[in-house]
Amino acid sequence: MTTKSQFEPGHKVPVHHQEKPGWQHMMLDPKPVSDQLPTDEGGYQPYKPAEKLKGKRAIITGGDSGIGRAIAILYAMEGASSLIVYLPTEEKDAQETKKKVEEYGCKCYLFPIDLRKKENCKAIVDKAVQCLGGVDILVNNAAFQNMLPDISNLTEEQWEKTFDTNIHPFFYLAKYVMPHFKRGSTIINCSSVNPFIGRGDLLDYTSTKGAIVAFTRALSNQQISKGIRVNCVCPGPIWTPLIPSTMTTEALEQFSGVPMGRPGQPSEVATCFVFLASADSSFISGQCLHPNGGVIVGS
Repeated sequence: MTTKSQFEPGHKVPVHHQEKPGWQHMMLDPKPVSDQLPTDEGGYQPYKPAEKLKGKRAIITGGDSGIGRAIAILYAMEGASSLIVYLPTEEKDAQETKKKVEEYGCKCYLFPIDLRKKENCKAIVDKAVQCLGGVDILVNNAAFQNMLPDISNLTEEQWEKTFDTNIHPFFYLAKYVMPHFKRGSTIINCSSVNPFIGRGDLLDYTSTKGAIVAFTRALSNQQISKGIRVNCVCPGPIWTPLIPSTMTTEALEQFSGVPMGRPGQPSEVATCFVFLASADSSFISGQCLHPNGGVIVGS
């Protein structure tokens, strides 16, 4: 059974603004979609699981809403339990994610913490091992962005905050989780289309997302002999709380500007994270997937 499409070609997102970090429960209609996928007729249908991740255990940063929520839900549909990491101010969204994950019969543990501190990243891994009994999948998804038109407007404080949020925890979490990994374990990092197109009004964000691609490739080469795969997903315009909480009115009005003529839904990105965590991608490591609405990039 299908539901009416929330975003058809040419359908612009609603122009509204939130305070940072943004909350999914406060977004205007159409809401982000976490567990349905488009049909050929322009509607949506439920995601169809196949036990691809049965018994797996995942850490998902930024798991309260948006892409992170969709990953947690699709992982649960495929049989994986998770520990989701988020900021304390995002508790309401996190509780909703937990509820939806548990509806599919999997565990979802909540850990509100600021992962910009390396000791907190160590605590995240320790908490996951304690709650889940181990870790098979690390999803580095949490991110911060703030649009500014020129480098002269970009403060040193924002530059450092963006790097402290968007790339440093990827290193710390990977480092601390590695002793708990075994052959078949996976790391999946969330980058962006932006380092491939050089988006100027997100200079610091784009720089960190480029660093994530390089980090993915280098860590993959380092760990592949151990049977640990590391890959990356590089979304284009996706309808998440990050958008109304960080983008200008002009940017929101242009948010559908990709060849498909519409923004993507979190569920359309989460399928990439399912694929890269499962045996379906057993011969893939060090690579980038590009759910970006048809933008051609050099990967």
